[in-house]
Amino acid sequence: MTKMVLVSTLVLLSIGFVLTTAAQEAPSPEERAETATVNRQAVFKLLGVNIGAIVGMARGQVPFDAAVAERNARRIAMLATMIPERLGAMDTREFDVETEALPLIWDNLDEIANKAQNLVEAANTFADIAAGGDQQATLGGLRSLGGACGSCHDTFRVDDD
Repeated sequence: MTKMVLVSTLVLLSIGFVLTTAAQEAPSPEERAETATVNRQAVFKLLGVNIGAIVGMARGQVPFDAAVAERNARRIAMLATMIPERLGAMDTREFDVETEALPLIWDNLDEIANKAQNLVEAANTFADIAAGGDQQATLGGLRSLGGACGSCHDTFRVDDD
């Protein structure tokens, strides 16, 4: 729960930063790039928090809870719809921003949109399975959800493993 509070605080602070900056003067291209980066990273951090709880169940680190698995998967589906929008908001590859996003993202926004839609579908399918309450079936469905997440990581994110 602490991670969720931390990530929520980060999102609120980034929104506050954007609103404060907009009220003062038009941001520079560098400031816009930094804001775009922070905002897209906030979406991915929230995705990570939600998948992390499910992975924790699969690894036996936390007790299985079908309701939490379903809820988090529905959140993942909702957040995944934001991926193309946040990545398409600004091409930041020409700016000095701290990111794990590979530059080729901005040449492949249609592929990103397709992969995000696949994640939406995988998350909703997983949520439907979790709604049944069967631990084995739910955790068995995690491979498909994880694969949908990983397909973007494999192509569009710096390999930090």
